[in-house]
Amino acid sequence: MTTKVINVVVAGLGGQGVVKASDILADAAFRMGLDVKKSEIHGMSQRGGSVASDVRFGPVVHSPMIPAGEADCLIVVAPDQVDVNRHVLKAGGVLVSPESLAGSPGKVQAKSVNVALLGVLSTVLDIPVETWEDAIRANLAEKHHRLNLEAFHLGRSAN
Repeated sequence: MTTKVINVVVAGLGGQGVVKASDILADAAFRMGLDVKKSEIHGMSQRGGSVASDVRFGPVVHSPMIPAGEADCLIVVAPDQVDVNRHVLKAGGVLVSPESLAGSPGKVQAKSVNVALLGVLSTVLDIPVETWEDAIRANLAEKHHRLNLEAFHLGRSAN
């Protein structure tokens, strides 16, 4: 279990599941008994505009907002949003983007790329796979479990 606050920004465009991915991440961290804070910036998300969600978790978290240059990890669902959001990532931080799925042993469906990217992220965070799976099931309708659990595991095996 982590002893420091971990900062993760999830970014992309409206309709790509940015908020849902951040919900799953926040749920997984909460299931670990960690203090979790989350915030969202929707912008023009209903029209395909930029969306970003900050998730902070650790023993004690005082603020939901991640200052620019302090994100430990940046997940970007839309490839064209990488440069737009790179400023939030700290030096040496982890960037997870659709390119991270290039080594995946299978094809990830477009509607589950967000969860596949969480699979990639899961390989660098100290959260057990079972906890991630429980969070995925808790945040998605049962009819979407199989597809998203498969996408998550494809993401995990992409590295």
